[in-house]
Amino acid sequence: MRRAVEALKLQPEHVLVDGNKIPQGLAMSCDAVVGGDALHAEISAASILAKVSRDREMVVLDQQYPHFGFAKHKGYPTKAHFEAIAEHGVIDQHRRSYAPVKKALALLGQN
Repeated sequence: MRRAVEALKLQPEHVLVDGNKIPQGLAMSCDAVVGGDALHAEISAASILAKVSRDREMVVLDQQYPHFGFAKHKGYPTKAHFEAIAEHGVIDQHRRSYAPVKKALALLGQN
């Protein structure tokens, strides 16, 4: 989140974050808002834009790694995706901080 805010051409004076954690190191004030997408139009819009962008990235990633089914599950943790990780391993695009990926890495001896 911090990197995304820092990359903005126009720096905000205040940031609203959907969730319960404020990113460390922000140069401006910030509020974490649990359920923020239902309370603030700005958070809701950002959530939609982020999902559309991620879905497009998943379709492109699916072309490179079709055995993972990214175009179908769009990065959500499905049984089929976990089975693909168990069969094919973890790729650079998998988020290693996510507990099921950490577990797969440990089982595969790739941690």
